[in-house]
Amino acid sequence: MKPTDPFNRPIFLDLRRIRFPVGAIASILHRITGVILLAAIPAALGLIAYSSRSPDHFRTVARWLDGPVIAVLLALVMGAAVHHLLAGLRILFMDAGWGVDRATARRTAWGSLMAAAVAVVATAGWLLSGGGGHVP
Repeated sequence: MKPTDPFNRPIFLDLRRIRFPVGAIASILHRITGVILLAAIPAALGLIAYSSRSPDHFRTVARWLDGPVIAVLLALVMGAAVHHLLAGLRILFMDAGWGVDRATARRTAWGSLMAAAVAVVATAGWLLSGGGGHVP
């Protein structure tokens, strides 16, 4: 028996073929980036606590964070923070009644997504070029 609704319309549940509007993608990513940032807090606090024990511990943490994989991971967390901030402001403004028309809502959704992408590329480029500093 195929699932249908009371109006006998077919239910389409293949999420790979559904085309979400950009506002929905920005909203879903806002939730996902919130979870990513929430998970990053204990890791950051643990690294700060460990590195503040002594200069040797600080150098150990600096060595752990020195590398291209960690640079990309940190860049993704930075992109998550930027997107979460901008998408959150976008939602607050829309709740206040500003930017609720379709054209403005789409522009602000694209803006938050593009700003996050720029933040990821800029942060990764900066960290990979040695901009994060080097601790001997």
